[in-house]
Amino acid sequence: MQISITEPILIEIGKLCDNWGIEAYLVGGYVRDHFLGRERTDYDITVVGDSIEFAKKLSKHFNTKVVIYEKFLTALVPIGEHKIEIVGTRKEVYKSNSRKPIVEIGSLYDDLVRRDFKSNSLAASINSNSFGEVKDEFNGLADIQNRVLTTPIDPIATFSDDPLRMMRAARFASQLDFSIDQAAYNAIVSIADRIKIISQERITDEFLKILASPKPSIGLGILFETGLLKHFFPEVHNLAGIDIVEKGTKVFQHKDVFWHTLKVVDNIAIMTDNLWLRFAALMHDIAKPATKKYIDGIGWTFYGHEEIGARWIKKIFYRMKFPLDNVDFVETMVRLHQRPMVLVEEEVSDAAIRRLVVQSKGYVKELFTLCRADITTKNPNLTKKYYNNYDVVLQKILDVEERDKLREFQSPVRGEEIIEICQLPPSKLIGYIKFQIEEAILDGLIQNEYDEAKKYFIENKDEWIKDFNENGIKFSRRG
Repeated sequence: MQISITEPILIEIGKLCDNWGIEAYLVGGYVRDHFLGRERTDYDITVVGDSIEFAKKLSKHFNTKVVIYEKFLTALVPIGEHKIEIVGTRKEVYKSNSRKPIVEIGSLYDDLVRRDFKSNSLAASINSNSFGEVKDEFNGLADIQNRVLTTPIDPIATFSDDPLRMMRAARFASQLDFSIDQAAYNAIVSIADRIKIISQERITDEFLKILASPKPSIGLGILFETGLLKHFFPEVHNLAGIDIVEKGTKVFQHKDVFWHTLKVVDNIAIMTDNLWLRFAALMHDIAKPATKKYIDGIGWTFYGHEEIGARWIKKIFYRMKFPLDNVDFVETMVRLHQRPMVLVEEEVSDAAIRRLVVQSKGYVKELFTLCRADITTKNPNLTKKYYNNYDVVLQKILDVEERDKLREFQSPVRGEEIIEICQLPPSKLIGYIKFQIEEAILDGLIQNEYDEAKKYFIENKDEWIKDFNENGIKFSRRG
């Protein structure tokens, strides 16, 4: 069995291996993706022998800087736009209370048997005398053809050695549309709690890859059903379940928020590759369990879940070790995700639209993408109706946004000028005065123009200062 290896960088590295007397193989995702017809972007090379010395020689040849992980006999060699990971054939022994293996030099077989799944255990030679020849020690090609994930050895041993492999099972199922072998699935269920010994950074990396996959609900559903999710993301796990209230002969129940949320995430995954918009879809109803209440004559309610959910986002970002520069975006999407629906259902005033534009902080189109994804009715006529309504409102928003210059909205009268005219020190009072000017613009009392705004400020400043000083007014435009 042979595959075609055409990338110039791999051909050149193969020739270097010949010159240096090194036996080397492409392993893992590269070979698997060849048989799946996927783009091959992972260049993982296993060398028989001293991988660190080989990586140093490769780095020197390409005049680049090698990153060495000596304890694990691995190295990363960046070459142009490529990141070549070099691994020595190795044996790994894990202690039950640690996620870090004891690594020893071994044979090619030793290296392949320690891999997570048979589909990732194929190796293709890059030496000239056997270029492209594939070694398939564990019948991994059959697994690829059957689109199933099985482990080279007993799955309990595979997952116990490195519990992150349980997350990788969910990720590969989601990315590749593979099923998980029943024995492997049962093993994950039985030792799911071992995921707790894995660092948050590694868990988060796999989680975000699932969210970025073509159909995230596959991986997210596996995380939930195997019990993995509750150990690292309890807020999402707790969305599941249906509460029932009986009133006489009538039964009232609400939909399962977890599976509804996964449908919304899948919907938005069709619409956008924006990872943090997908995450906002996952978070949009996150506080519903905390706000759930049955009220006679009304039914199930979730009052305030948007605001409470938005307030949870920063805490979740810190715990999950997400990049914090995305906090504000996700908070905004969660806080406002029902607001466009209100504009659809009511006669829309320009003032209401101005407020939504300003509160959405420049993310109007993303917000409406989330709203469309949140339409999960199975009635195609209703879906079409809701989509048309959103299209009408969005166009009006864009028109008002352009006309009223709201894209970077703030008071035309700046804080420095307010300080000078009022003879006040910098303080919250200055912010309150700017807030009052901005509110007048949003309500349509004045135009978003400097001269009109300054005239309005001069006419009202004394009253605003008096009210603030006497009442200690709190102000916010968050929601």
